[in-house]
This record gives sequence, structure tokens and C-alpha cells, in this order.
Amino acid sequence: MQVKDNKTYRLLDSGNFRKLEQVGEYLLDRPAPQAIWQKRLGADAWKKADAYYERSSSGGGKWKYAKNIPEGWMISYGGLSLRVRLTDFGHLGFFAEHSANWSWIRKKISESHPRSVRVLNMFAYTGGASLAAASAGAQVTHLDAAKGIVQWARENAQESGLADKPVRWIVDDAMKFITREAKRESRYDAVILDPPSFGRGKKGEVWKFETDVPRLLDVCAKILTDRPLFVILSAHTPGFSGMALRNLLEDMMRGHRGKLTCGEMTVPENGSARMLPSGISARWEKA
Repeated sequence: MQVKDNKTYRLLDSGNFRKLEQVGEYLLDRPAPQAIWQKRLGADAWKKADAYYERSSSGGGKWKYAKNIPEGWMISYGGLSLRVRLTDFGHLGFFAEHSANWSWIRKKISESHPRSVRVLNMFAYTGGASLAAASAGAQVTHLDAAKGIVQWARENAQESGLADKPVRWIVDDAMKFITREAKRESRYDAVILDPPSFGRGKKGEVWKFETDVPRLLDVCAKILTDRPLFVILSAHTPGFSGMALRNLLEDMMRGHRGKLTCGEMTVPENGSARMLPSGISARWEKA
């Protein structure tokens, strides 16, 4: 179970609906609903966890600590410096399964040079995709509805040496923002979306993935340039497949020549060929 670099992230084991992760200096034991198989490592390895997240029947949860852990700490992952915090939802402030998309984003933007690329990252969370795009030379609009999360993303930009890159930090509702962008005739070469399964707005508005994402994509289609570079749609919503997201993008990109792909987002286990499925993703890229 030895990990050579204790400043990054590694999935060490999974099974029995749990995952054991090395996150910088700390060993964490968190839920993994799809890990229905058996653990590879023995009980002694799992007992070394510094913190354990336990979900409650009411839908919340709490962390249990075996040692003192700071409020936040830095790791290097996916070519970025990211601040980790143990949130009340059991999250860390980044999702390891998105790393493959970050690499793909960098590649597509780098290949487009000398073309200037404008990227809109919606539901952008703590900025992994935004910073990947900015590091490759794109002009980025980072959009999230939570002010504290956008500030967290700005901290990640600073720590990653990207604070001087052309990133526009926006705190707003996704649908309201892109509707205004469409009216302003603002245009983007690429759009990245990782919408939630369910949510409520400040005025009690209800967000549901299955009803609101198609409506959102209809508006997104109106803010694309004539020659868009790519669109990425990812999700962690139970009951949907990568093919469902692919079909949504096919509707959105009708009229543009391009290639559609889809699949599961995964995290590889350290020292094993096993992969932990951790969401779904679909991509459209220009032909």
C-alpha cells in the first residue's frame, strides 16, 4: 500500500461500498456506492485511515477523525495545485475522475493554436476544468452559483500559478447567466458542464437533471460560435448512462459537424488494474 508521492492523490483500494484514498499526507475512508466487489487490502490497511466519512439515513453525514487534520491542505493532481477541504457532504473539493477530461481539454485547446479559444465552464465548482483550459491558453469564464466555491477556485488558480490568466470569475445561476449571454450575443468556442442531480435556488426554484439539462443545452447551443471546438457534459446522476448524455449533446450540436463519444469516468486503483466507476461523461468535438 506504499505511495511514493505523499503530496498527490491515489485511490488505494475499494470494495464493500467504500474507497480508501491517500490524499496528500492523509488517508481517508469514504463511501463508494458502486464498489459492490470485495476489498483487495486487508483490514489493517483500512484501519490506518485518518478520517472516515459516514452517511446518515437522513441523507447527510459526518466525518469521524482518528487524528487531527487541518482545515485545508494542498495537493498536486492532474497538473494542478488544489486545496483540499473535508466538506460536510463528504467531498474533498475536487473529483479525481475528472482528471482525464482536464487532460483532454488541454490537448484540444493546445491543438487549436493559434486560434484564440473562449471557454465557458458551468457548475464549475473549484475550478479544475477552468484551470486546465486556462493553462492551455484559453480565455475562460468560470461560472458557479456559490460565492464560497468560486473563491475556492480562485485560490486554486493562485496556488497553480495561473492567477494572471484571463479567467472571468462569475457567481450566478447558470440558466440566468447564459440566457443573458445569448441576448448579449456573447459566443464561446467550448462549453463544459457538470450539472447536479438536484438542487434548489435562493428563491426555492427546483433544479432536476432530467428536466432542466435539456432546456439548458438548448440555450447553450445559442451561445456557441459558428465553428465550436468542443462540448463536455458530465454527471453523477444515478439512473443515467453515458449514452443518454451523448444523445443530449447530439440534439444540442445538430447542424455542426463533429464527433461524439461517451463513457464512464473512472479512477484507477494504485497498483491494480481495477477501476472505480465514478460518473458519466460525453464529449462533442469538431470534425
